[in-house]
Amino acid sequence: PNCAVPVFYLVMNSWSHVLNKYGTEDAKQEILTKSTKGEHFVGIASTESDMGSDLGSMKTKIRPEGDKYVVNGEKMYISGIGEAQKYGGGHVTLARMSEDLGTRGMNLFFLPLKDTPGITPTFIDELGREGISFGGFNIENVEIPKHYLIGEENKGFYIIHEGYELARGLIGLVCVGAATKALQNGIAYIKERKAFGRPIGKYEGIQFKLAEHHVRIQALRELSYKALWTYDQEAKGKASRFDVSMSIAMAKSVASQWAFDAINDVMQWQGAFGYTMECEDQKALRGVRSFTLAEGTVEIMKLIIARELLGKEFLAYR
Repeated sequence: PNCAVPVFYLVMNSWSHVLNKYGTEDAKQEILTKSTKGEHFVGIASTESDMGSDLGSMKTKIRPEGDKYVVNGEKMYISGIGEAQKYGGGHVTLARMSEDLGTRGMNLFFLPLKDTPGITPTFIDELGREGISFGGFNIENVEIPKHYLIGEENKGFYIIHEGYELARGLIGLVCVGAATKALQNGIAYIKERKAFGRPIGKYEGIQFKLAEHHVRIQALRELSYKALWTYDQEAKGKASRFDVSMSIAMAKSVASQWAFDAINDVMQWQGAFGYTMECEDQKALRGVRSFTLAEGTVEIMKLIIARELLGKEFLAYR
């Protein structure tokens, strides 16, 4: 119920996909052969302590130096740091290579964390999603081989969005799973719990909410499957960039809120017990809350939808 296992899957799957599509053969042989066996962790590191959605304000820098790159900066609010340090692997990481080019001057590369000189981790307790580590790390003169570059130089900003979009589609299904389980728990409870001489499931105030949540979660399931199907279709040349951006953003924009509302009402039906740590649904509530932020905030999803409907000239930012 706490969403930790699905987070492992969506992070590993999304960013291994990017590495597999754009990484060098040497990097794929070195990293993916182990991650597919569960021996290495592959995550994403883009956000910083004072930078999230606005990738253009990124401060972490990367520069070429002979047959390697040198990286300096910091990453914060990152999942899987402890796993990468313990078991091996690392994070698909974004850094600025050119100050003058803005988002057109960023590199995407693989940054190993285990036994890497210059990496200093910091761990943070999350509100939910227990079971996967969370925190950040300082990067001080860290050297990485050039074959760890993912895609071309200065193309990192564009490549990273492919990973984000896949992860966003998967988040929709994580929210479906969490809400579905909570509703199952709620249905079982309201059939048995009595108030004023009859099961509370007989009261319309609860029945109406149950029906509304069921419809929303089924709609979210369809939105999420459509989003991921469209993502696959683009790779086959059968869907446009507009189709992918719109379908992914639509699913992600409502996933966490619809799931949160459903789980929250299930906890309300359970009365005082619903406000205890003994109620397993509280784990799901705290877990889905993270997805209003992770892999792109709900607000950014709405901006993407509006951009696709109105055109880029109506963007409030540049």
